[in-house]
Parts: sequence; C-alpha cells; structure tokens
Amino acid sequence: MADATASGGNTSFSNSNSNKILVSEKKSWKNFFSYLGPGFLVSIAYIDPGNFETDLQSGAQYKYELLWIILVASCAALVIQSLAANLGVVTGKHLAEHCRAEYSKVPNFMLWVVAEIAVVACDIPEVIGTAFALNMLFNIPVWIGVLLTGFSTLILLALQKYGIRKLEFLIAFLVLTIALCFLVELHYSKPDPKEVLYGLFVPQLKGNGATGLAISLLGAMVMPHNLFLHSALVLSRKIPRSVTGIQEACRYYLIESGLALTVAFIINVSVISVSGAVCNASYLSPEDQASCQDLDLNKASFLLRNVVGKWSSKLFAIALLASGQSSTITGTYAGQYVMQGFLDLTIRPWLRNFLTRCLAIIPSLIVALIGGSAGAGKLIIIASMILSFELPFALVPLLKFTCSKTKMGSHANSFLISSVTWVIGGLIMGINIYYLVSSFVKLILHGHMKLLAVIFLGILGFSGIAIYLAAIGYLVFRKNRESSTLASSNSQTADTLPREDIVNMHT
Repeated sequence: MADATASGGNTSFSNSNSNKILVSEKKSWKNFFSYLGPGFLVSIAYIDPGNFETDLQSGAQYKYELLWIILVASCAALVIQSLAANLGVVTGKHLAEHCRAEYSKVPNFMLWVVAEIAVVACDIPEVIGTAFALNMLFNIPVWIGVLLTGFSTLILLALQKYGIRKLEFLIAFLVLTIALCFLVELHYSKPDPKEVLYGLFVPQLKGNGATGLAISLLGAMVMPHNLFLHSALVLSRKIPRSVTGIQEACRYYLIESGLALTVAFIINVSVISVSGAVCNASYLSPEDQASCQDLDLNKASFLLRNVVGKWSSKLFAIALLASGQSSTITGTYAGQYVMQGFLDLTIRPWLRNFLTRCLAIIPSLIVALIGGSAGAGKLIIIASMILSFELPFALVPLLKFTCSKTKMGSHANSFLISSVTWVIGGLIMGINIYYLVSSFVKLILHGHMKLLAVIFLGILGFSGIAIYLAAIGYLVFRKNRESSTLASSNSQTADTLPREDIVNMHT
C-alpha cells in the first residue's frame, strides 16, 4: 500500500469484501446487532487508566459524594457521542474529514496538530497504567513495563488482520472483563448501598478540593480523540441510504452507545465505591490511611491487598491491564483517522502505533526513571489536563457541523437539540477552561517563585490563555461554508459505503 493516498473521503484501500458489515434494508429490530460494536470501542476512553486514577482519588477523599458527577458526565457524554455517530452516518465522512473540507490550510493544520497532541496525551496514561499493571502482576519495574507496552500493543494490533468485527468483539470482551473485576471488588469491599445511591442522585460539593476533583472527573469523561474515532467507526457499516434507513441507523447507534456507556458508567461507579469503602473503613492501619490521602493507581494495589486481600490486588491489576491495552488500540485507530482526515494521508496502523507510542513512551520512561511510581502517577494528571485543554477544538466543530442543514440536511439537530447540546458543550468547555486558568493562577500565587519569574510567567501564561480563548472564539463564531457534503441516496459517497478504509484498517 502506498504510504500516502488521496482518499477524498471515498477511496477504497482494499478489494476485500470479507469484512463488510451489511445492514438489511428490511426494517427489523434484528438490525441492531449489525450496529453493535463501535460504542464499545468508544466506551474504552471512559474507563482508561486516567479515569481510574481520578475515580480512586474521588472515592478516597470524598467517599461517594462525587458519584453524581459521573452520572451527569455520562449523560452528557452520551449526547455528544451520539452527535459524532450521526455526523458519520448522515454525511458519509468523519469529523476530521469535515474539518479539512471546512477550514483553510492554516486552521486545518493547527487543528491536526492539536488532535495529534491529544492522541499522544491519551496514550500516556495508558502506557503508565499498563506498566503499573505489569508491576502488580509480575513485579516488573515500572520503567521496564513502560518499554514492554510498545511490544504488547503491536502484538494485539496484529489481531486486526482478522477484521474489524473480531476487533470489536475483543474490545467488548475486555470491557466486560474490567466490569466483572470491579463488580467482584465491589462485592467484597461492601459499600453502603444507601450512601452510594445518595451520592449518585444528590449533588454535593463539600471541602476545599471537592470542586477541583469534580472538574477533573468531568474533564476526564469526554475525550477529544473519541469524537474523531466515533464518527469514523460508524462508517464501517453499509446502511440503507433512505431517510428511514438513516434514521434507524442513528437511533440504533444511540441505543448501542447508551448500552456501552452504561457499562462504562457502572465501572466508574464501582471504582469510586470500592475506593470510598476501603479508604473509609474503620480498621485501616496508619500506613493505609496515608496511602488514601494521595491515592494513585500503584498505591491502590497495595491498599486493596492490605485491606481486602492479595487476590483483590491481582484482580485490580487484571482490570488495569485490560483497560490499558484496549485503550491503546482504540487510541491508535483514532490517530489513524485523524491523520487521514486532516492531511488526506494514510500510513500503516503498526507504523502509526509505533510513532504515537514512541512519543508517549519517551516522557513516561523519563519520568518513571527519575520520579518512580509517584512521578508516573503525576504524569497521568498532566496528560488529563492537556486533554481538557484540547477538548473545544474537537467539540466546537462537531456541534457546528451537526447543527448545519447544509451538511446534515433534514437530519440536522433541531432547535431544542441544538440548544441542549450547546449548553452541555459550553458547560464542559467552561468548566475545563476554569480549571486550567485557576490551576495556572494557583501556580503563580503559591509557586514560591521569585518576583521576576512570576511576572515573566504571568505575562507568558495569560498571553497564551488569550490566544487560546481567541482560537475557540474563532471556531464558535466563524460561519460554515455553504458547500454541501451530505451523502444523499444517489451520491458517490453513498454508493461507496461502507468506507473500505474504515473496514479494512489492517491494510
């Protein structure tokens, strides 16, 4: 295969028909099974090691008080992910391709750079989480585990030659493995059901750090690379191009995403509940109490072993390993679609994975060697902040494109849906921006730096914030182009669905 290909959104990369997923034109509930798959690949981003780290801290510090944030974030995520799926289904092009068609060269290039940074940033927690899991299971030093993650993911990526359907089943199996592990942990840690339900449905923010942790929980739920990924994965199905066929596809993808995100929601609730029950147990030793004050992925293993039992630590490690490995696979595909969409460039997935993994491994390895497990844990938090910072550059184009009748035709968001999605998107972006600005201000005021350094950093930092806000403003207020990319029933795009470059990802 050529390293670079002018895809134009419709290029076939293989003549193989073995992996095509065809949806019957006959209206039936059985069609739902043809749509089952992409939601589970997308749900992985909601249960990656970065989410686990934030969940553990939330439960350790505030018990079940912040569970309602997970409920709100999961509902918001379902709405946003359904928009990404709708964009791909209706237009036959994914989000990155729409950005290339919509924006001029410079903004498009900048959006690509930001998207690539997001892919690398999401890969860092996955690398470190997998390294922690290998350390828990086999006592392998974290820095060696970081190196091994590159090889393990390449082995798993070799499985893609069996087709996207098999890959979807593998990811679904890993998701259910994670769920089973934490449900067992939940059973033996015995959280109070009444307290858990109260935390889920009664909003509360008590304590100085509760707001910051709540923002971290919300920011960790919606990932920018996930929007690119979901809008591309739905193109692997050949759906009827009638109005009713498209509506059925959008409806079933919504149900499928809801099912997958419900599993992810249960897992996140289980992690917080386990952490909350264990760290608030009355029989904790002083050492375990100290671990709960600054709980991370690595300390959680020792804590569970001491409080619940050795098998509990191993079960947590298995869940963490499944999370890290599945997340890296979906991250690789997100990166592939980002590169193909923004640059009209396609490279082999193993090479794409190698490049992305090298960019993630280098900082992870350096931090693991110098700072050990504690430093690696802090790097996960930094990566999560980067993803929060970059979310508007994927979310704003998605909201604008799905509200556009030029692009979506009769399937464009209604006024009510548009209003709700912009409110949700605005709140998520506003919370993330507040978190970033407040963190920077805290660094300036309490960083114990010299006055000259504070002035220099303040000017540099606030100038960067101004540029950042201006870039978001440009995306929000810029008018969409008038040219239509709607995939009608008689268009070339519709005739070439499903997209061969999506179906045959191993090519």
